[in-house]
Amino acid sequence: MDKKYINIAVLVSGGGTNLQALINAQNKGVIKSGKIRLVISNNKNAYALQRAQKAGISSCVITKKDCGSAQKMEENIIKTLEENQIDLIVLAGFMSILSESFTKKYDRRIINVHPSLIPSFCGEGYYGLRVHEAALKKGVKLTGATTHFVNEIPDGGEIIMQKAVNIKADDTPQTLQKRVMRLAEWQILPKSVEKISQEMLNKLEEN
Repeated sequence: MDKKYINIAVLVSGGGTNLQALINAQNKGVIKSGKIRLVISNNKNAYALQRAQKAGISSCVITKKDCGSAQKMEENIIKTLEENQIDLIVLAGFMSILSESFTKKYDRRIINVHPSLIPSFCGEGYYGLRVHEAALKKGVKLTGATTHFVNEIPDGGEIIMQKAVNIKADDTPQTLQKRVMRLAEWQILPKSVEKISQEMLNKLEEN
């Protein structure tokens, strides 16, 4: 099958800093086996939507409130993904836990980035600043970020990449969050997307 690149959708809920890192990586040729075709947000006020618009990427808003239930929201997301022939889904600060039926449908085709070194400070309830608060409270000297495949267990899928970041004595959750983003998340997420896109392309060529 002659396919030049993998079609990528990025799911967002907020500011979209990880989306921006992906857009930048695509522009620089770090991501060359995949192309961001679509941005889906479950929050109509997400700044990530403006980032998509500036980059000339199609976007849409699908909210639980508008759909009436989480199940209906997922059905609408799937319909949109299929209409856009999406191969790979990247969760970039998507604040909604996907159901088992959704993750099984896209087995090894959903990537997430988590702001800790899994299995530390992960799972249900660990997101955003909460992760960094927990790391500082525990007194660990190293934290970082992890990219992983998404399955039905929050942060439970197979690890793709990890990068460690030192914790400083005067760190606050906010300073730590920014450093983990800059030194870990924005580094390994684009590399992971390229790695999996390349693997998917190779598999298609084999078939």
